[in-house]
Order: sequence, then structure tokens, then C-alpha cells
Amino acid sequence: MLAICKREFIESFKGFKSIIVIAIFLVTAYYSADFSNFLLSLDADFTSEEEQILHTFGIAALIMVFGMLFVMGLSHDTVNREVHERTIRFLVTRTSRSSIIIGKFLGIALFWVVCLLASFLIITIFVHEFDVTTFLQSTSLAIYYSAVTVLVSVLIKKPGFTMFLSVVVGIAFPIFNGWVTYTSNAWFSWMKYFLPFYYLDDLSLNYKLFVVLLLAGVLVMIALLVFRRREC
Repeated sequence: MLAICKREFIESFKGFKSIIVIAIFLVTAYYSADFSNFLLSLDADFTSEEEQILHTFGIAALIMVFGMLFVMGLSHDTVNREVHERTIRFLVTRTSRSSIIIGKFLGIALFWVVCLLASFLIITIFVHEFDVTTFLQSTSLAIYYSAVTVLVSVLIKKPGFTMFLSVVVGIAFPIFNGWVTYTSNAWFSWMKYFLPFYYLDDLSLNYKLFVVLLLAGVLVMIALLVFRRREC
């Protein structure tokens, strides 16, 4: 499992798309910190909580609006590519199916944790304060997105179709999730309990953060159950 996690983590850094995404996060972090310092220099009447949000708003908004698109765009074929190229047979003979799914999930999630950590460290250099709450909330979102990506890659066999689906879902997910979270429509409002945005609207650390991680765990378990029943 650790070997698969390590391979997936390293592979996530390779390729032109990965470089672009990493650059977007780092540039956003830099200008987010720079712009927040500019606003604070105007002596506006911000509370301490508002100042924290101001520093990390760019990264938080980036992961909420484009996070799913980025994660699925880079790793949409993490499982079905192995199945399509038949390299999955070598993995299955050497390790368990549980190790394959969990290892790939951890590798993808770790890549995004590192990207977020680097972004928040850049902000910390400028503002001399590390926003733990926003970092953990953003990390939990990235972990949730990683779980969705692994599940989709298990459910859909063709890498070409998941590439197309990653764009559609990546764009539609934040819109739908935001609407479901605040809608009063009884037919859809119940869905907010299965989506992450509902649990991340609080500025303080609480149990809701762990609910997002629990949802991610459930998605990985579903992916594992499906993968165990599938012929490779």
C-alpha cells in the first residue's frame, strides 16, 4: 500500500498539467497574502477573524471553486488507466485490492495536502501567521475530492470518458453543492448532508471537519467494494 501511495504521489507531480496547477496555487497564495496586506494597510476596521479569512481567502476560494476540477483533471484515470492498460494485473498479483485503492487514494490526497501546505506557508511568510482552521478545512475538501476521483475512476472503465466527466463534474460540483447547501427546496436540501460545503461554513474548528473526512472514507469504501467485485 505504501509503495502504491508513494508511486501515485510522485506521478502526481509529473506532467505539464501538474506544473500548471501547482503554479496556480503558489501564485494565488502569493497574491492573496500581498493583497490582504494592502487592505490591512488601509486601516480598515477588520476583526481578528476577518483578518485571518482575508489572508487565506484566495486559496480557500480556489479549492472550493476549482478544487474538484483540479483533482479530477489530474487523477481521473488513476484506476481505470491501470485496468485499460492491463497493468492492474501485476498489482493484483503482488498486493491486495484494498491496498491498491487505499494506496492510490492516499497518494492523491497527499499530493494535494503538500500543495496546500506549500501555499499556506507562502502566505505565512508574508503575514507571519498560519491559519490552521482554513488549512484544515481546505485539506478536508481536497481529501473529499480525492475520494470522489478514485470512486469515479473505479466506476467508469474508460479513461477517455472520465477525462470528459472530470471537466463536467469539476465545473458543476461547486455550483450544485453551493445551491443545495442554501436552498429551501425540500426535494434537494437533504443532499447537503452528503456534500462537504455544508460542514465547512464555520470559522472555528469543530466536529464538522471530521464529518467531511468520514464522507471521504465512505466514498473510498464504496470504491473498494466495487473494485473487489470487478474482473481485472
